[in-house]
Amino acid sequence: MRQLLLLRHAKSSWDDPSLPDHARPLNARGKRAAAAMAEVMHSLGLAPDIVLVSSARRTLQTLEALAPLPDSPIIEPMDDLYLAPWPRLLEALHSAPETVRSVLLIAHNPGLHDLALALAGPAGMAGRAPGTQRLAGGYPTGALAEFAVAAPWRMLEAGSGRLVRFIAPNDLPEMAE
Repeated sequence: MRQLLLLRHAKSSWDDPSLPDHARPLNARGKRAAAAMAEVMHSLGLAPDIVLVSSARRTLQTLEALAPLPDSPIIEPMDDLYLAPWPRLLEALHSAPETVRSVLLIAHNPGLHDLALALAGPAGMAGRAPGTQRLAGGYPTGALAEFAVAAPWRMLEAGSGRLVRFIAPNDLPEMAE
């Protein structure tokens, strides 16, 4: 069984309207949320072998907040993951080496949410995985979906993932305000 981790970048700043969207950094809440999600990933033993990450500043800063990741995974920043629709995200996953057991994909909405919904399929969204209802309702910044995948990466398709859990920063006590 393979593991797919889908992480939406943490909350970004809109303070400087002159910055291009690609260059927007995380805001203070986003940095706290990313650090909190790093603790969650560590406590659950989630250790990707490879990280595919959008080249946007906010996704790279989200990745930085996860450091150090166990076992020093391969990290691949990818320009074409920036604001990519879900079929492009799926295509990137198809390129993962078959020897890779766990992939972490850090990207943007709406593509990431659409990918998660597609992977779970209608039957998966009717399931009882923790966070299923939350995932169906949206994919907040900093949220993480974990999927179990039986198919080889190159054969990953809609309906071929089983949602294991979905956790958003707002679910964590340290992020409650």
